[in-house]
Amino acid sequence: MKSLWDDKVAATFSDDDLAMRVYTSRLLGSSDDLVMHGGGNTSVKASTRDFFGNELDVLYVKGSGWDLKTIEKPGFPAIKLKETCMLAELETLSDPDMTRQLRALMLDPTAPSPSVEAILHAILPAKFIDHTHTDAIVTLSNNPKGEDILAEIFPDCLVLPYIMPGFILSRQVNEAIKQNDPSQYKGIILMHHGVFTYSEDAKVAYENMIELVTRAEEYIGAHGTAEHPTAQCEVDLLDLARIRKAVSEARGCAQLAMLDQTPDAQGFASLPKVADIATRGPITPDHVIRTKRIPAIIDTKPAEGVPEIAQFVADYKAYFEANNPGDLQILDPAPRVGIWRSGGSIAFGSSEKECNIIADIARHTRWAIQTGESIGGWEALPEKDIFELEYWVLEQAKLGKSSTPKPHQGKIAIVTGANSGIGKATCEALAADGAVVVGLDVNPEVVAQLTGSGMTGMVCDLTDSASINAAVEQVVTRYGGLDIVVCNAGIFKSGERIEDHTEQTWDQTLAINLTATQRFLTATIPYLKLGINASILVVGSRNFAAPGPGAAAYSVSKAGITQLARVAALELAADGVRVNVVHPDAVFDTALWTQEALAQSAARYGLTIEEYKSKNLLGREIRSTDVARLLSTVASDVFVATSGAQIPIDGGNDRVI
Repeated sequence: MKSLWDDKVAATFSDDDLAMRVYTSRLLGSSDDLVMHGGGNTSVKASTRDFFGNELDVLYVKGSGWDLKTIEKPGFPAIKLKETCMLAELETLSDPDMTRQLRALMLDPTAPSPSVEAILHAILPAKFIDHTHTDAIVTLSNNPKGEDILAEIFPDCLVLPYIMPGFILSRQVNEAIKQNDPSQYKGIILMHHGVFTYSEDAKVAYENMIELVTRAEEYIGAHGTAEHPTAQCEVDLLDLARIRKAVSEARGCAQLAMLDQTPDAQGFASLPKVADIATRGPITPDHVIRTKRIPAIIDTKPAEGVPEIAQFVADYKAYFEANNPGDLQILDPAPRVGIWRSGGSIAFGSSEKECNIIADIARHTRWAIQTGESIGGWEALPEKDIFELEYWVLEQAKLGKSSTPKPHQGKIAIVTGANSGIGKATCEALAADGAVVVGLDVNPEVVAQLTGSGMTGMVCDLTDSASINAAVEQVVTRYGGLDIVVCNAGIFKSGERIEDHTEQTWDQTLAINLTATQRFLTATIPYLKLGINASILVVGSRNFAAPGPGAAAYSVSKAGITQLARVAALELAADGVRVNVVHPDAVFDTALWTQEALAQSAARYGLTIEEYKSKNLLGREIRSTDVARLLSTVASDVFVATSGAQIPIDGGNDRVI
């Protein structure tokens, strides 16, 4: 562990305690071997003035929702120091009361809630307090002889047994520092939890942390190994989709299943004893909120229905019943991590962000487990202690506050023809409704077009089966399956009457509009059969029912994909896959319509361009976003009982009606 302290940078904060606190907090947060995804907390004691101008001693402590890697000054709510210290002297203090009292002591009631460790930070008699959940020290504390090892390595630290975070922990530390002068120690180590360092000087507190972690790393290097087996194995993507479906059904909503098949992940998953060592518990109980107590262990070739997931659910319910004091509400019983034998590690979550957090924790966990085994054993806390944190009253209180999930939360979608117009708008609509969306287009600009949250652009030539298959496999490899496909790609060339039709216009139009759609469906249907409320959406055209002169190839191709969709609806209904067609007309904000073509068509009717845009019974212009919203809605549970439908979005067309 290397110190990242820079004297020149730090000098710019020498007159601003809170700015210095931000600086060193970010130094700690920059290493995920110290803290991960909102873990750890820091504080500084300082003076400020209240609303009336009175000078006041306060504790600036990390607030809820902030990450040390990116924290800023607003991430440190100020609370009254004297009164916070008084809370540690109470005999008892419930967690809800502690939360209320800490908020009552805040100078700014609109600031984020103070860390649950705020009382502990207040009572430690030093200006700067740093707290991390460093992998190396926690790994040693999970050793059967952890207390002896830590006493040997850290004679200049106060080592305390594990106790529940919050007020109870604050009381324990308060009693300990009354009997042991904390100034004689470089830090306090909490078994199975983490380490505190502190000093009047920010640099000393930070570099003490680095030194203590380095000692742990050196011990591991001398007595064990931090290098672990690796492997490279092929995976069956249909099996991955089956696993995802089973987990989604267990949780009651669509889940992403993001596979980590790196050599170290597959090496861990290939260990003969992985089912034993991976299911002893988390490296620190804080992780249980993200990952649950243990992962699901899944066979290399899971049987139909993936019985390992059903067993995990049954075991979780038994774990809850065995530890429930009688008044708790069970959380969903689905796993958050899967160890897929030989395949790697799978993170299950409702969003890409959640999965990335889970995957990071899983990566650190497998390192700690294997490292711990190499130095004499790996022993997590008893399940009762893990349960106590998982069902902490402060976590239970959040159950009633969860927001309504978006219609496509956890779903995976592919949209073709996504570089502009209806395709791009559909990607945006599906992403806004919670899906992760991959937009395909032959135009390389699609990558730059789809950079918003939940969207990815991918270059794909839909007239090339190999390109289609590669794109679909890439999506499934990344997210674990497929739920929604939107067949939107198409070209439109008008003005050629049948007797004048060139072979190029005919062949190219049918190849892109019709044949490519068939090949795309052929590639995606096996995964859609394993999707969650799976849906195929075909973007047709008013021309299928009311063709116009000079558009034979386009009209035939749209009639063809409409018929293809009808057959697909008949074939796939038994597999729960819905197939519906949306027929837009006169959607002019797309790449199909140039200003020249628009002007020519308007002139043919003796209309201005603006009049031509709203030439329908309702007299309103149809935009790409209108079609996109309809497509997203048809893919949702609103249309859960609809398949084989053909839905116009044309403002009302007398020829169709």
